[in-house]
Amino acid sequence: MTERDTGRSARQRGPAAKPTIADVAALAGVSVSAVSKVVNGRSGISAPTRQRVLDAADKLRWSPSVTAVALRGARTRAIGMVAGRASDVLATDPHFTVLISGIERELAPVDYGLLLHIVGEEPGAEERAYRRLAEERRVDGVILTESRIGDPRFELLRQLRLPAVLVGVPWQSDPVVSVQATGQEAGVRAAVRHLAELGHRRVAYVSGPEDRVHSVFRRRVFESALAEFGLRPGRVIVSEFTAQGAVAATEELLAPPTEERPTAVLFANDTMAVAAMNAARRLGVEVPRDLSVIGYDDLPLGELVYPRLTTIGQDLIRVGRAAVAAMFRLLDPDRAVAEPPPLRPPELVVRESTGPATRP
Repeated sequence: MTERDTGRSARQRGPAAKPTIADVAALAGVSVSAVSKVVNGRSGISAPTRQRVLDAADKLRWSPSVTAVALRGARTRAIGMVAGRASDVLATDPHFTVLISGIERELAPVDYGLLLHIVGEEPGAEERAYRRLAEERRVDGVILTESRIGDPRFELLRQLRLPAVLVGVPWQSDPVVSVQATGQEAGVRAAVRHLAELGHRRVAYVSGPEDRVHSVFRRRVFESALAEFGLRPGRVIVSEFTAQGAVAATEELLAPPTEERPTAVLFANDTMAVAAMNAARRLGVEVPRDLSVIGYDDLPLGELVYPRLTTIGQDLIRVGRAAVAAMFRLLDPDRAVAEPPPLRPPELVVRESTGPATRP
């Protein structure tokens, strides 16, 4: 079929008809399977043939699906993120919103997009999502969050040949690229020292699920810091990263007689800490007079409540930016990538939700 024939066949389909992969193949003088290989970035196509396909696609303005974006440089210009949590849980957790803001801050200026999948907590849902992203070539790579003990995602993504960057550190040594500030123990340690200096002797910790690497790590730092500053072992309650989990944990901690209750509690995130302050108030316990409360993340909501929340701050905007910079280095090692500001260790931000212990 000649170029003139290709144009005639397109006109025969009508003025609104879109060119097809067959039209591209005909104009380039190759098979449909060869065009498909170029679209999907597969090997077995010579450079001159690949260029003919690209030129033909440009001339026909062919873009039949999301995979056609890959015609130039085999790039979709999208980065994926799969959240294995229920959508209603994410809606009340600003942690992800702030992290995504940092990611978008680096993606938008270079015309990249973020493809977010919220798949819930059904077993196998995340794996299926990653397989779809890889098979349909919808993203160039993925950013992983919430490092887990025995995390199966790293090996799966290597099998799928989908570049990945982890926010956090893997449980055991793994070649996955990860971003996290050094000195992660500094925040929890500073919080325990702050409470000890205020005279607190009974300090509790409400942790997140113990299949998360950072939950286990922070618990160990908490227990070590109690011993370091001469405090008795504190009660630890394992919860979900939710307001409901924090309320249940607070009710449990405040159930014993007053003299046996903790005088201070650390929570795994700010949302939990704020929910705990409300729960304590409903139970007639005043913060910080009767109970000091510390959160984690330093999210904006901590300054919008009363009393303002003492918290362990980590710069999630900067973490998101660092994850994108690491991803771009993976995708194109020879490309000059502007480095975001260095990540700072977590640090204690003291506000009004902590105060002197009023009882031993």
